[in-house]
Amino acid sequence: MKSIFIAFDQAYTDQIVDLLSTNHVRGFTRWEEVHGRGSKAGQPHYGSHAWPTVNSAMITVVDDHKVKKILEDLRQLDLTSHQMGIRAFVWNVEDVM
Repeated sequence: MKSIFIAFDQAYTDQIVDLLSTNHVRGFTRWEEVHGRGSKAGQPHYGSHAWPTVNSAMITVVDDHKVKKILEDLRQLDLTSHQMGIRAFVWNVEDVM
């Protein structure tokens, strides 16, 4: 199994939940408001007066065979806006209870 951690502009929330549902992923945990700055050309998302936008983050655990399609769907969604941004990271899951 794999864990996918997704950090994204909060405006993408509904689209990412729909993307997971389309890929038959039911379970996830979401952090509603996280602050950060992209490692490439993204604008800061600090929730401040100067940088008012914020990110959200989500983590899900999926079967290995689902990862490639989910990442491709996230890439396609990320291409819809160069300003907002989505990043996803995949980790191995050693055990599940």
